[in-house]
This record gives sequence, C-alpha cells and structure tokens, in this order.
Amino acid sequence: MPSTLVLGIDPHTVPGMDGDALRADLDKELARFGEHGIDASMALIALDDTAESTVIGALTAQAWDVVVIGGGIRKPETLLVFFELVVNLVRRHAPAAAIAFNSSGGDSVEAAERWL
Repeated sequence: MPSTLVLGIDPHTVPGMDGDALRADLDKELARFGEHGIDASMALIALDDTAESTVIGALTAQAWDVVVIGGGIRKPETLLVFFELVVNLVRRHAPAAAIAFNSSGGDSVEAAERWL
C-alpha cells in the first residue's frame, strides 16, 4: 500500500481560527486516503521552536512515497522562509518521496495520487 505524509499547520495554534472545526475537516480528509487504498499520516505543526523537530520526526517515522505540503504552510507570504525550510527538510529526510501540494485541505488525496 502506498504511503503519504501530509504536513500542515496545527489549526489550534492559529489565532482567530476554529481549530476544532478545521481539525475535523482534516481528519475527514485523512480518512479519505484509506478509501483510496493509501496509508496516510498527518503531521500538524505549531509555528514555534518545535516546528523543525516535528517535521523531521514525521519525515523519518517511516519511508514515504509522497509528502503533501499543505497550503497553510505554502500560501501565506509571511511563511515563505518556513515553506523553504519544509521543502528542504523533505529533500533531506525523505529523499525518495515525491513532493505534492494541495490547493485546500479537501484535496490532499488527489495531490498525492498525482505522484503515486
């Protein structure tokens, strides 16, 4: 069974966001991977001094076929340097994995399938 890691920002750490509602949506998307025959895991990252170790821990937990980097990491201009860090961590710690990008939390399965 192919494997996918989804990296995203922990919605409970974003001020003004309904973290519980967004987390429920992310969990539904994670369940959809199973419906498509894909073993998937999600790492939700707090934007603090634990971010890099969280990403590295998730990347090295197993061999991944695809790593999906979510829009919460990639889209805000203010996170450009963090986005670069994440891409380079994927290259370094999961070099055999394809890198994919979703357009929203609801199409991570399709992003991964493009590379499986």
